[in-house]
Amino acid sequence: MSSDVCDTVPVADTDTDADSSADTDTRGGPGKAVDAERVPLPEPTSSSWAAVFSLAVGVFGLLTAEYLPASLLTPMAADLGISEALAGQAVTITAVAAMFSGLLTASLTRGIDRRIVLLGFTVLVIVSNLLVAVATNLAMLMLMRILLGIALGGFWSMAAAVAMRLVPAALVPRAVSIIFSGIAVATIVAVPLGSYLGDLTGWRNTFLAAAVLGVLALVFQVFTLPRMKPHGTARLGTLWEVLRRPGFGVGIVGMLLVHMGHYALFTYIRPALENVVKVDANKLALLLFVFGVANFVGTLVAGWLLQISLRLTLSLTPALMGIAALGLALLPAGQVGYGALVILWGLAFGGVSVAWSNWATRMVPDQAESAGGLVVVGVQSAVAGGAAAGGVMFGLGGTVTVFTVSGVVLVASALLIVLRVKAPRNPAMN
Repeated sequence: MSSDVCDTVPVADTDTDADSSADTDTRGGPGKAVDAERVPLPEPTSSSWAAVFSLAVGVFGLLTAEYLPASLLTPMAADLGISEALAGQAVTITAVAAMFSGLLTASLTRGIDRRIVLLGFTVLVIVSNLLVAVATNLAMLMLMRILLGIALGGFWSMAAAVAMRLVPAALVPRAVSIIFSGIAVATIVAVPLGSYLGDLTGWRNTFLAAAVLGVLALVFQVFTLPRMKPHGTARLGTLWEVLRRPGFGVGIVGMLLVHMGHYALFTYIRPALENVVKVDANKLALLLFVFGVANFVGTLVAGWLLQISLRLTLSLTPALMGIAALGLALLPAGQVGYGALVILWGLAFGGVSVAWSNWATRMVPDQAESAGGLVVVGVQSAVAGGAAAGGVMFGLGGTVTVFTVSGVVLVASALLIVLRVKAPRNPAMN
């Protein structure tokens, strides 16, 4: 494929006339205003679905590596001679590194071909897994998990922006949903498979297997990703400029509320299923698996729903999650009814990441990578904040309190989105 096809991004209708005027001419004619950074390039004229699927495989590898410590914590801690609490910080430090990487990637790599940047992140995943597999102490483990966090945050900040350069605007929601489906697949597969392989071959060999998965993703991407010249002049100040754009800040607030509501719930999904739904260990595993499958389906459905209405997708997902949470907390639904609510929750959350990534790129098509970085920071902050708030509520009133308060927050966030959050139309639908 010619690289010229992919060095483009679509023009979005942002429902606002901020910073634009009828007599602006990007050709720079006499007497005309020029603002090259605010004018996106034309959209691609053809699709590169192989590249899209290669990024989905990369996402699966990234998330598998991120989730592995959760299923291998005990043997890792015993082998390294540290407590499980310390070994668990391998997850925390990855998230912190991802936050900084999400913020800085667009500005630090602004002059580098996006293909090279993406391949570099995949190489970091491979190196991280290989060196974790041979780690002899806590310091080496943490350093290698920082490498993974750099890849994780950097990739998320670029994912939707790259999708805009691989397919025409009308197909961007579908492309993003395919890329993000790697999250749901990793949710289903990584933890149980990691635990099984860890018991079978040892935790170090499990990380080696994750490195092999990274190599497969790298090979796929080398042969499918086209050259993508850097677009725009993102700098650290660009992040503040993007955050100040009309409607972007209130959208980030809505996104934070949605993610905080979810992660307060998700942190306590196991005690909720055990104490409210009253399931045994076998049924618990089955319900968690079903939740993961529903999440995967929801990711794909969101790609279709986004082509109909971004606002509907943004508001419907937290509304359904809120209904599910309140139902689990307050309704005497029985095991079948509770199971249906868990499926509804998983299905709705599958669309959240896809919807907000699309929202960011439609709001700021000319600085999509910087917008993506702000979304990464928002999500990672919400993960930490939601888990912390959930812990306080759990201590005060148990799972019923967590699910009731979080359900109210999710429904309120849906109302905020409907009333205040701008939802730009898909430019191809104009």
